[in-house]
Amino acid sequence: IPTDKAKEVTQEDVDELLANPTDIKLWKEKIPPESFISKGFVIANLFDVTMEQAISNIKSKLISKDTLQPVKFMNDLQETFKSFFRLPNIKVGFASFDAKKDQFEEVVGIGFDSFLLRGRHAIDCKVALCEESYHKLIDFNSYFTITDMDRMVEQSGEMQPYKGLQDQGVQSAIFAPIAYEGKLLGILEIVSQKKGVLNGVNAQKLDDVMPFIVSAVVRTKNEENNRIDAIIQNECTSVHSSVYWRFQEEAKRFIQDEIEGRSPSFKEIVFKDVYPLFGQIDIKDSSQARNLAIQRDLMIQLSEIDSVLNIALKKWNLPIYEELIFRVNNHLDSIKEMLYTNSEQAIFDFVQDEISPVFEHLKKADKEIENHILAYESKIDMGTGSYYDHRKNYDESVTLVNKTLSSVIDKRQESAQNMFPHYYERYKTDGVEHNMYIGSSISESKEYNPLYLNNLRLWQLQVMCEMENAHYSLKPKLPVPLDAASLILVYNTSLSIRFRMDEKQFDVDGTYNARYEVIKKRIDKSYIKGTEQRLTQKGVLSIVYSQKKDELEYLRYIKFLKSKGYFTNQIEIVELEGLQGVSGLKAIRAQILYKREQEPEKTYTYQDLMDALKE
Repeated sequence: IPTDKAKEVTQEDVDELLANPTDIKLWKEKIPPESFISKGFVIANLFDVTMEQAISNIKSKLISKDTLQPVKFMNDLQETFKSFFRLPNIKVGFASFDAKKDQFEEVVGIGFDSFLLRGRHAIDCKVALCEESYHKLIDFNSYFTITDMDRMVEQSGEMQPYKGLQDQGVQSAIFAPIAYEGKLLGILEIVSQKKGVLNGVNAQKLDDVMPFIVSAVVRTKNEENNRIDAIIQNECTSVHSSVYWRFQEEAKRFIQDEIEGRSPSFKEIVFKDVYPLFGQIDIKDSSQARNLAIQRDLMIQLSEIDSVLNIALKKWNLPIYEELIFRVNNHLDSIKEMLYTNSEQAIFDFVQDEISPVFEHLKKADKEIENHILAYESKIDMGTGSYYDHRKNYDESVTLVNKTLSSVIDKRQESAQNMFPHYYERYKTDGVEHNMYIGSSISESKEYNPLYLNNLRLWQLQVMCEMENAHYSLKPKLPVPLDAASLILVYNTSLSIRFRMDEKQFDVDGTYNARYEVIKKRIDKSYIKGTEQRLTQKGVLSIVYSQKKDELEYLRYIKFLKSKGYFTNQIEIVELEGLQGVSGLKAIRAQILYKREQEPEKTYTYQDLMDALKE
């Protein structure tokens, strides 16, 4: 029964009260104390089973393994929240929060949509939110509710988040910040297409389930971080799967030292008595091809500059334009025959310091010249600050070659590891090179036999031919038709490799073993003894060795693979000119048989070779 102290309460007042259930001062202002008198009596024993069950269901869903099945998990969670709020038409969303970037992001692979993101992958928080909502959610991690979206859109002048939510059909909403140890992780979004059904009063219900929601989000964040770490490790680390077991052992020892109070340190890992295999497919004359591309771009750029300056000279006949034209032509003459080491930088500096300021002046002085200059500038690459047409074609060609060659050997490596575990690493330069090491210390459990080294050498020969064929098929499609030359180094002495903690990679260990690295770095530049001919040639696989037994072994492999269509009959043995610190090297040069159409390759094993020799 209202008393004389009761005030008239409008719908707008009700909306404001529902949006601020904890603001006692506001409630006393709208409904002063002693505004109503209640009479009668009630005898009741109430227990809200539905609410308790809904809380239990939410807890179960959030810790369920169904989170691994995003669609099912999200649908079930939507239904559970409907029961929890006793509202059949609500929807649930979630936006992850990145504190470093101050932005909301979608959670990939979990099945959550976000109404704040409005279909984007990420959005700046200050773009997604108004000042009040940012203040509540980001600064104070408190609930933010909207009871009448249309009214808020009108009052705010179509500000966000109101306008974006209205466009999605949302009429009332609760936004609940999910924070852990003082750090905001994300925003839980509960929305409805009906006004007033979601408000500050029923937002308080979330207090009962918030601990479970926080735990689920923390777990999801950790899983996401683990996935990211796994991808980075897979793409970037030099710790290959074949030797990962050894790193796990060292990590366990490190942890044990830490537990027992010792000063833990991750020791360098060494694999002794392993046999190296090295191979490379190098882009032939890559330096000349790159220099030719640079030369062409510079000549085109200087010619364009010359044209603009000649137009300016005709219009105004200023001596300075004639002097600049003279210098442009000098630069053109200097690179017509050959590109010198400092030519590119000298021309770049000339254009930046001398030409660009003049062009800026000319653009303001004359509309016709401005159009010519704008056409010239449209061809300038923002990254290099100069013409990047022929160079772009060259760089794209190198990238395509490297990608194609890498994909062949990486894919074939999967099956090679099944033969016998061995360390493998691959590098992209102007071409692709790879290192492999095989021996008893590499394998965690499988017993080593020299047969596996023979098998890997035979496998390497096959794969090098397959990579050459992949390049042969790719070459007509390249912007610049680059040639390639292949090389294998045979080293029949075992050595040790050590994982350098500072460089995060394996190196050959010891001074004596360093001879192997010296040979590796120099052989592709070597010449046939007594000639001016380089060892590596396009269409030919060069196999460098120093011992007669290696020669016989590889001639046997080549004869076998020739019968399988890998090589032609053109095979020669040559002696190499001595390299600095290295002498006595020889090479087998075998011409590769290219196939017009790539056929599925069969891996021939050492046993296949033995069987063929018996026939």
